[in-house]
Amino acid sequence: MKILVVVQARRGSTRLPGKVLLPLAGRPLLQRMVERVMHASMPFDLVVATTRAPEDQAIRDLCGAIGVHCFSGHPLDLLDRHFNAARECGADVVVKIPSDCPLIDPAVIDRVLAFYVRHVGEFDYVSNLHPPTYPDGNDVEVVPFPVLDVAWREASRPLEREHTTPFIWDQPARFRIGNVMWEAGKDLSASHRWTIDYPEDYAFLSRVFDELYSPARPVFPIADILRLLVEKPDIAALNARYAGTSWMTCHANELRTVRHRIAKEIA
Repeated sequence: MKILVVVQARRGSTRLPGKVLLPLAGRPLLQRMVERVMHASMPFDLVVATTRAPEDQAIRDLCGAIGVHCFSGHPLDLLDRHFNAARECGADVVVKIPSDCPLIDPAVIDRVLAFYVRHVGEFDYVSNLHPPTYPDGNDVEVVPFPVLDVAWREASRPLEREHTTPFIWDQPARFRIGNVMWEAGKDLSASHRWTIDYPEDYAFLSRVFDELYSPARPVFPIADILRLLVEKPDIAALNARYAGTSWMTCHANELRTVRHRIAKEIA
C-alpha cells in the first residue's frame, strides 16, 4: 500500500499573497511545514502539488533545493491537482495536508494514518475534521485512490473541485466516513487558530517559531505551543479575531453535514 502525502501550495493566495514562502525561523514557511510533516514516523511518500502558473516557479525551485518531489497542475481545481499528482506517483492512498498548516504536529499525522491503516478497507475517507477537535491547522485527510477517482469523475460543484474532498465527506450516506478525535478529550478547533490566511496569522506563527524553534529541536509538539500561549497570552491574541473562521463555516449553507452540525451546536 503506497501512501502519498500531498501538500498543496501556491503563491496566488488572495488574502495573503505568497504566504507559503514567507520566512519562519529563517526559512520559507513551506520548508518549515515539510520538515514537520517528514518527522511523522508512518511510512509515506511526499509531493508538493503546486500550479503550472509562472509565479509558482519559486515553489518548484524551493522543492528542488530541499529535495522534495513537486507536481504542477490546475491552479484552482484542487481535486484535479490531487488526483493527477496521485496518479503520477502511483499512490494507493492519498493524504491531503494543506500548506497553510506550518504548525502541524507529526504525531497527529501518525495518529490519523495509523487509524486508517488499522481499519483499511472499512472507510472511504478518514480525517480529524468531521467533526474537528484539534487546534485549527492540524488538518489530515486520508482517501483511497479509487474513491478519489470517483470524486474526480463525478464532482461538479465549484467548492467540490476547489476543496478536493467535500464531494466525499459531505455524502455520509454514500461514503463510509471515519473521524479521529483528539486523544486529549478537548476541542480547541474553534478557539486556537494555527493556520495562515491573514497578516495576523503570520504574526502569530512568526512569534511561535521565534519562541519555540531551535536547530537542536526543530519540531515542537502541540503541548509546547499550548504551554507557550498560556505563558504569553499576547501571542494568542494576535490572530484571535479570526478564531473559528474557515472555508467550511463560510460555505455552511452549501454543505449538508456542516450546516447540520452548526445547527446542532446553536440548538
